[in-house]
Amino acid sequence: MTDENTAAAADGAQPAQPQLRMQVLAQFIRDMSFENMVAKKGISASDVQPDIQVAVSLDARKRPVDHQYDVISKYRCTSKNKTNGETLFLLEVEYGAIFHVEGVPEEQLHPFLLIECPRLVFPFVRRIISDVTRDGGFPPLNIDTVDFVALYRQELARRAQAAQAQTTPVN
Repeated sequence: MTDENTAAAADGAQPAQPQLRMQVLAQFIRDMSFENMVAKKGISASDVQPDIQVAVSLDARKRPVDHQYDVISKYRCTSKNKTNGETLFLLEVEYGAIFHVEGVPEEQLHPFLLIECPRLVFPFVRRIISDVTRDGGFPPLNIDTVDFVALYRQELARRAQAAQAQTTPVN
């Protein structure tokens, strides 16, 4: 392989970029809560028309081991009655995954961890949400696919706006 890189450099070609290597080492539910307000009131879940809201937030942290990262996806699913606005259920899932990532340039690592890694484990989170809502007495909630690129861009814009607000003097 060294001979190939040397030969490529002698020919004027760029040496080969390191290969991307990503591996899911573990994935798990870090925290989960399901509150069924309908059951507390003794109402049948089939008697109401739900309005579902899903909020997603992401975080990634370097682990002490080289090339390993914790990626945490937080999903908050709220169902409210369309007619009176009362909460039907609240589901919060914090899903963790440990990734081994190599070959990603440093300037691309942050978006990679907050876009590609959550995208890879999303089907597992979707299944958990579906099962928990079904087991809680509601129709299974099959959440729409999350646009992690748009979510990442929104977070960057929010951070830039917060930073600008901190540097802007108040009269």
